[in-house]
Amino acid sequence: MAWFAAPAPLLPEILARHGRQRPRRRALVCGDQTLDWAAFSAALDRTASAFHALGLSPGERVGVLMDNSIEMPLAMFGAMRAGLVAVPLNTSLADPAIAGMLRDCGARAIVVTPAHRARVDALPAELHAALRGRKICTGTEPTHEDWLAWAPWVTAADRQPPDVQIDDEAPCNIIYSSGTTGLPKGIVHGHRRRLDWAYDLGVALRYHGGAVTLCSLGLYSNISWVAMLCTWVAGGTVIVMPGFDARSTLETIARERITHFAMVPVQFQRLVDDEAYATSDRSSLQAVMCCGSPLPFGLKQQLLEDLGGAFIELYGLTEGLITTHDPETACDRLGSVGQALTGTEVRIIDDAGHECAPGEPGEIVGRGRILMSGYLNRDDANAESTWTDMAGARWLRTGDIGRMDEDGHLWIVDRKKDMIVSGGQNIFPADIEAVMLAHPDIADVAVIGVPSEKWGETPLALVVPRRDAPEAEVLCAWANARLGRQQRISGVRFRESLPRNPNGKVLKRELRREYTALAH
Repeated sequence: MAWFAAPAPLLPEILARHGRQRPRRRALVCGDQTLDWAAFSAALDRTASAFHALGLSPGERVGVLMDNSIEMPLAMFGAMRAGLVAVPLNTSLADPAIAGMLRDCGARAIVVTPAHRARVDALPAELHAALRGRKICTGTEPTHEDWLAWAPWVTAADRQPPDVQIDDEAPCNIIYSSGTTGLPKGIVHGHRRRLDWAYDLGVALRYHGGAVTLCSLGLYSNISWVAMLCTWVAGGTVIVMPGFDARSTLETIARERITHFAMVPVQFQRLVDDEAYATSDRSSLQAVMCCGSPLPFGLKQQLLEDLGGAFIELYGLTEGLITTHDPETACDRLGSVGQALTGTEVRIIDDAGHECAPGEPGEIVGRGRILMSGYLNRDDANAESTWTDMAGARWLRTGDIGRMDEDGHLWIVDRKKDMIVSGGQNIFPADIEAVMLAHPDIADVAVIGVPSEKWGETPLALVVPRRDAPEAEVLCAWANARLGRQQRISGVRFRESLPRNPNGKVLKRELRREYTALAH
């Protein structure tokens, strides 16, 4: 008999406890606006009451189409406090995609910053009907009769939050995948899984109550949720930047004595390329995380040297499978992305669904307590993403190719869908890209497969040069002299830039579509 057992608190109660126990310590900072924990907790309660007053019931979805601001966390976590489901939307997506996601999740309310109000006004009629009377806009602009102004809407609400009982398995948020064609998949996270996710990540990324965490990516990104949840579960401080700028970021790290942040490789590259980087004060940094897209070896080496024990690389999916590479072992296994979080298992399987031996490449699969509840309204995607082992346990298929060493360290080989099959041989673009990035005149590169009458597919390198790059034929010959016979590229094409999503991943689908069309 567990004499002293009590219900384990979920995130809304943890934030409320911090409001009571550390009231005067900072919780949220954005520009010249600061909320201590008492004010932050009270603002979440009032926002929850305001949502409740709109007639929204627990489990209903609230769309959040906002630029980084102090109101954005209040909208998302206030909705969760009311038992609602926060649906942060990527502001960089086109209007049809935004409409599709609002339709898919069945949004019953939406909160926007002023720059996005016109986008909502242009939504199809059936979405306006679903959102009528529950559209809220921040800012000081005059409010259209169909909109509620954030400040008076929240101020008029009851100070006491609604009395709702939140089940462990109830969804707390839906984050849409970063698809560029068709409708992205809605990834559903339940309250208990999301909290366990923050606990496991918080340990791996070394968060604590004194953490001062910088958020420079859009708060709709799951990478920003890593920073926010890990910090707030521990009772630390989140500092939100309106957007990323290398010089401003370096200045903020020094001024605010930042201890933690999470960024994507392209942001780290811009930091180290900035003239102020070498002399900037980074002495406060304790644990900084890089994720979102592959990290070039040269940049990884520099960050490990410059940041030492503070630099942690993370491989993970919004769906919840995560590994981290501790700085204490990173130099010994530079190409690895580390080991699975405690509470998560990772395996490698071949095309027939059999487990691979150590060192053998195959698809990465995983399971554990922090994985998503599933894809919203997508039984087909749930089935496609599931591998069932001999014991009947279900594992998440990632679509990534990797290999595992004897000690359980994971090495990423490539995306399964990006693999090139040339002359019946599997070619992984990432291997070719790693070789080409060693050339001093190459700033960025992506390798894709293009049609070939002889081989079926052949690798083509798309290069962003640093300055005066050599001729394409010279660069092609340089690369092929260093590549295996089957890896050799058929040519080089120069570009001013590569298309990337907000997390820094190269959009190879777009490149394949463009260059396949040119090949024909």
